[in-house]
Amino acid sequence: MSSIPFDIVGFDLDGTLIDTSGDLAAAVNYAIGTIGRPPFPAAAIHPFVGKGAKIMLARALDASGGYDAETLDSLLPILLDYYEQNLAIHSLPYPGLIDAMDALTDAGVKLAICTNKAERFTIPLMQQIGLSDRFAAIVGGDTVGVAKPDPAPIHEMVARAGGGRTIFIGDTINDIAGARNAGLANIAVGFGFLDGPVENLDADAVIDHFDELVPLLQRWPA
Repeated sequence: MSSIPFDIVGFDLDGTLIDTSGDLAAAVNYAIGTIGRPPFPAAAIHPFVGKGAKIMLARALDASGGYDAETLDSLLPILLDYYEQNLAIHSLPYPGLIDAMDALTDAGVKLAICTNKAERFTIPLMQQIGLSDRFAAIVGGDTVGVAKPDPAPIHEMVARAGGGRTIFIGDTINDIAGARNAGLANIAVGFGFLDGPVENLDADAVIDHFDELVPLLQRWPA
């Protein structure tokens, strides 16, 4: 294998490493169902995801008939409690991920996660999927008190993984802007929870399948 000029490859979680749309949709549908709203198909949840559970719920409520602040505040803990109990029913790694992770690990590259998902969901999800031991660091949205696009959690991810040249991979503007704010090279994935064309993220590079990741990193300028 050609050498990869990075010590750490960092990943966002939802919409990048793991397709969590099925379980997020189930939680949203459970919450809005308590006030008689009809359920959304999982694919319809994609545009609602990416900026936290509260915004996801607000977008779902808006799309299903509107809401007020009191309704949003009352439904959010219902959604979160349901989701916490059903983290990994439908969630799966994206195609090609495991092979890419194996190749990176074989090349001596450390893997890490920086997500805006709270630790109470992130750590159990990765454990239940069986991938937590593959990562040198897992930083959640509440680990350091701020979330992406603030660079602090990405800096924490790099530090916990042992430091070194790092590239970050994500699917939303929070990921790409966060990486840029942290001074890191970055890659956007075209298969995540995008709320617009992936080109709008203005990432350093784009992949549409994880089969493309390792060859791209091997070609990356040293």
